[in-house]
Amino acid sequence: MRVLYFAWLRERIGTSREEVETSAATVSDLVAELKAREPRYEAAFADLSAIRVALDQEVAEFDAPLAGVREVAFFPPVTGG
Repeated sequence: MRVLYFAWLRERIGTSREEVETSAATVSDLVAELKAREPRYEAAFADLSAIRVALDQEVAEFDAPLAGVREVAFFPPVTGG
């Protein structure tokens, strides 16, 4: 599946996108797999309350299933005014 990183997540991980082979059932499982890879992923995902996720361009929760998902995007909360 394609994993996209935006803003400071992209900066901490060092890439904007990658193809990931995963057996993760949920977004949380995927995050756990990514965090176990390298310290840069651990640092990027240290505070999940500061991260949002979208599955195939639809905002989702971390407990959302990944079955059939082609793209996961991680990004900081968007504020406006």
